[in-house]
Amino acid sequence: MASYTWGWGIRSSFQSLIGLLLISMIVYVTQNSGESETETDRGELLSKCNLFSGKWVFDNKTYPLYKEEECRFMSDQLACQKFGRMDLRYQNWRWQPDQCDLPMFNATLLLERLRNKRLMFVGDSLNRGQWVSMVCLLDSSLPPTQKSMHHNASLSIFKALEYNASVEFYWAPLLVESNSDDPVRHRVEDRIVRVEAIEKHARHWIKADILIFNSYLWWRRSQMKVLWGSFERSDGIYKVVKMPRVYEMALKTWSEWVKLHIDPTRQVLFFVSMSPTHERAEEWDGVEGENCYGETEEIRKEGYRGESTCPEMMRIVDKVLNELKRKGGVNVHMINITQLSEYRKEAHPSIYAKHWGEPLTQQQLSNPKTYADCIHWCLPGLPDVWNHLFYALFLYPL
Repeated sequence: MASYTWGWGIRSSFQSLIGLLLISMIVYVTQNSGESETETDRGELLSKCNLFSGKWVFDNKTYPLYKEEECRFMSDQLACQKFGRMDLRYQNWRWQPDQCDLPMFNATLLLERLRNKRLMFVGDSLNRGQWVSMVCLLDSSLPPTQKSMHHNASLSIFKALEYNASVEFYWAPLLVESNSDDPVRHRVEDRIVRVEAIEKHARHWIKADILIFNSYLWWRRSQMKVLWGSFERSDGIYKVVKMPRVYEMALKTWSEWVKLHIDPTRQVLFFVSMSPTHERAEEWDGVEGENCYGETEEIRKEGYRGESTCPEMMRIVDKVLNELKRKGGVNVHMINITQLSEYRKEAHPSIYAKHWGEPLTQQQLSNPKTYADCIHWCLPGLPDVWNHLFYALFLYPL
């Protein structure tokens, strides 16, 4: 009897164990199948959705995605609350595409996807603002001992040590070589570009795994001086070239470099479209002579476009990227921030930040018509949404 009971107990235990294993396998397969289906469904949904067509929704439950004062690496050029801004509604707007929802931003998931990789932002101060935003988005998910920041001239590197991942910014406001390449002393009246010279900058990008480029703000002028030759020699040839032709020449040089040096099986490229400015209030039916200073509401006129954005230059970017894909086999994903950013006249630092490294003086503060920054964007704020769009495109490529 005892042996029978013992034998039955073994068979029962064995059967129970098998049962548990089968149940576990079913649960595992079901869960993983469900996750795969969810990922697939989300990817298919996003592929049918124009992420850049939608509306702004006020959301004070899920936005902002981080707190300004808690981001250890926040830039004083973008820290509007720190420098006295009281109205903080600009932090609570979420972008809602018309035909789908953006996947919830998950910093840990993004870090996992960036494991053993270099994500690099290349461009001007607007791209630097997007880089700061990305660093702040990731910052709270990392223990203090598992992150570092290093600055070296034009290159800034944030490292997530546990993931062996880096999020970097490289200063190249015109992408090609220019006399505005110094990361500190770059404000020159007579701007000169070498439209066929890019290697000085590009050698810093070539090994990055994910590259996010932008270049527009520094081209906002009617013409620019082009140099064929070297800044170090006196025998160069200078010629004044009108806009947007000179912009197209520079982007062509950039695209040729991409075609020759980028491995599309290993590297992923993005290009951020032009960021609008709000320096003339009469453009949105405001008071003539005023700017973004004092604005607390977004523009609600559908399809609004200010004079600071140039459709012709956007068409040039589209043309270059399309030719790069068709002839060069490299697909550069456009992050089209222009129209959705047009509505956000209230999201700029205005007088509430350091300008060019220094706080505004009392005299400057009293003259916001002249000194308000209506070009860059407060953080937390609009650049977080740009990064949310990048997140969707990177994790669920179309």
